[in-house]
Amino acid sequence: MDEDNKVIADARDSFGKGAARKLRVAGKIPAVLYGHGTEPTHIALPAHQIGLLLRKANAVLNLQIDGKSQLALVKDVQKDPVRQIIEHLDLIVIKRGEKVQVEVPVHLEGETAPGTIADLDLHTLLLDVEATHIPENVVVSVEGLEEGTQIFAAAVELPKGATLVSDAESLVVNVHIPQKVDLGEEPAEEAVEGEATEVAGEEAAAESAE
Repeated sequence: MDEDNKVIADARDSFGKGAARKLRVAGKIPAVLYGHGTEPTHIALPAHQIGLLLRKANAVLNLQIDGKSQLALVKDVQKDPVRQIIEHLDLIVIKRGEKVQVEVPVHLEGETAPGTIADLDLHTLLLDVEATHIPENVVVSVEGLEEGTQIFAAAVELPKGATLVSDAESLVVNVHIPQKVDLGEEPAEEAVEGEATEVAGEEAAAESAE
């Protein structure tokens, strides 16, 4: 994990929008690292590498700052709302063996019973996990489940070493038969209404002529 996530970080002492813009032009992303009672450390990270690492939720970075290694968890990603370019990162200091609370995506697996669909009501679960072993997702099997089946957070099988922080009674998956929408009746009603209006118009015209 550490070799794949090893990132060379440059210390930075210039701030503000202008400085951040210059960093992004140079292919860097401004970031701040804090936690464990340490003073916030302002750094710049390689944009392309960070973009690849952030494809995984709850990315852990092995930062190399002035020759020293520091593990950090990506806590917040700020993006340009239009171009979706990463503008800033908030990172928190983590240590091996400690536990952290993170939102882990829920992934559905399998096919429900014929004619039914599974709605994912809760897309993430808040878990307490070891900082250096954060699961990519939580897998919930819906294979063969019948209409009316509901899966709550308490029933979800969690990865080894993880404990549930989310409300155990939260609904995660709901299996049901999709409602059929009949689009044939409304146009027919509209046609009848149109004919009635046309007849009423013709009768009014006839009365005027008389």
